[in-house]
Amino acid sequence: MMHGWLVKEFGGPENMLWTALPELVPGPHQLLVRVHGSGINFAETRMRAGTYSGQTLPFVMGMESSGSVEAVGAKVRGFALGDRVFGRARGSHAEMVLFDAEHTLPVPDGLDMTAAAAIPVGWLTAWHALITVADVQPGARVLIEAIGSSVGSAALQIAKWRGAWVAGTASRDDKAARGVAAGADAGYNYKTEDVAAAAHRDTDGHGIDIGLMTIGEETATSLFDSMAAEGRIIMYGSTGGRQVCFNLNIGTRNLSLQATSISTSVRFLPETMRTFRDVALPLFKRGVFKAPVDATLPMRDLVQAHAMVDARTHFGKIVLLNG
Repeated sequence: MMHGWLVKEFGGPENMLWTALPELVPGPHQLLVRVHGSGINFAETRMRAGTYSGQTLPFVMGMESSGSVEAVGAKVRGFALGDRVFGRARGSHAEMVLFDAEHTLPVPDGLDMTAAAAIPVGWLTAWHALITVADVQPGARVLIEAIGSSVGSAALQIAKWRGAWVAGTASRDDKAARGVAAGADAGYNYKTEDVAAAAHRDTDGHGIDIGLMTIGEETATSLFDSMAAEGRIIMYGSTGGRQVCFNLNIGTRNLSLQATSISTSVRFLPETMRTFRDVALPLFKRGVFKAPVDATLPMRDLVQAHAMVDARTHFGKIVLLNG
């Protein structure tokens, strides 16, 4: 019998239970995967608490993982028993999980399974925002909120690979500094610095062409004020809450604000997944892209992992590993 982290009632970490679960059987378009590792995401804390849109009870925690194929659905093509795979899959904080074949990626040679578990949610979100939606070009000035998050740290590498100038924000000096050490051209503590003034200073008065927005109301005004004329704000998350107020003078500056979600975008499968598979995976294989793993913990230490996420001291991803 398999085990996983089950939530029967919304609430705190104590509501997550490591328990026996029913055996999984793949549908015709699914793969049964034995989980090697699963990445931790901030959204899980909202799922657990009951504040994540559309989440119903009961459910098994986890949003992404890597592992080996144990069984293949009747209509799945391109995957075989024993293949190393990774992808977005609900219920990944467990010993076994079901992957939808269309959301499954092969682990490239040279990429270890722990790093693969750190990729799907953060990197696909960043790739969708910067490549599919924004089509970031060389020389663009890019501001990435929450540079130390899994999406932010991925977006940094993607934007630099495209030849952009990149600044990142963080809630702590050390995380802003880690962003610079990882390749950012500038790092700002949004708790203590005037981000808009710093961004205009560091771009010689030009401002930001592409802003990746995820924090919400606390930083919205400074992000809007950082933007150059004709700048584009791509909102992919709302870690600081869903209510944001902004001045309609963004119209006189011809700013655009676009919200994105890889879970609902009609462009995700035909464009983002295709280009990520064809372009990004070879870059991981060559070592151009590297998924930063800040810490690994045994799968049974999910409560500790959530405490680490809540403390917001990590840079990149925390990964849970099955023994």
